Amino acid sequence: MKVVRIVGVPEHFNLPWHLCIENGEFNEAGIDLQWQDVPEGTGKMCQMLRQNETDLAIILSEGIIKDITAGNPTSIVQEYVASPLLWGIHVAADAPFQSIEDLKHKRIAISRFGSGSHLMAIVHAKQMNWDIDQLEFVVVDTLDKAVIALKNKEADYFMWERFMTQPLVDQHVFRRIGECPTPWPSFLLVGNQDFVAKNKALVQHLVDIINTTTAEFKLIPSIDRTLAERYDQKVEDIQQWLSLTRWSQRQLSAVNYNKIQQQLMDLQLIENPKKYEEVKM
Repeated sequence: MKVVRIVGVPEHFNLPWHLCIENGEFNEAGIDLQWQDVPEGTGKMCQMLRQNETDLAIILSEGIIKDITAGNPTSIVQEYVASPLLWGIHVAADAPFQSIEDLKHKRIAISRFGSGSHLMAIVHAKQMNWDIDQLEFVVVDTLDKAVIALKNKEADYFMWERFMTQPLVDQHVFRRIGECPTPWPSFLLVGNQDFVAKNKALVQHLVDIINTTTAEFKLIPSIDRTLAERYDQKVEDIQQWLSLTRWSQRQLSAVNYNKIQQQLMDLQLIENPKKYEEVKM
């Protein structure tokens, strides 16, 4: 049995992995897949990949591509979720802000620098024609700590996946005043370069297992109710999320890789671009 370490956020996108683990599908293939939830998100997972604390990760496209160009020894195994991620723009329920325009030059809570919440705040500010040099960030680590930061007026707004924050909106903890979809596929499966190079057949076998599950995921009976129960969501919200989400069973295309990298370069977030052939498995 080959031990393989994998990390991802504790969100509904990753239920296919948990189902495969629970059903023993990786074990049947001789793979002891050890999953670790990382609520801190992409920035923390980039750090874990750099420090060889994990072999694989399900991670936001923009965050890992930025970190790979900065020297993270990681390979892109394949695209995991092809559809954009819909980021909600949230303020505290009692905050005075009523529109996106009210957030100009306000303090932005982020999980950490290099995370999706950091990079997408910059992408959004650029879309709004705000001066990105004037952006002020407050590091909060996790969604739970973002709640505290906004409540205590230590930060003014926070961007996070729109459906995972829906319970906080329903409970009048957050108020959502806008949305910002990523202009690219949202999640990638990536792996430590050395691990991937030494275990190509095993990684491909693992990929075949998860791809079979994601291809059929929406057809699983009552999958909407299962997701709603596991992730504390309303069934109707999950149904809307499922309608918007497309899992992928193929490698990230050169077109999409170059699109992401070019936009990050335009935002001055990447200094040393890398060629597609250098980063894909």
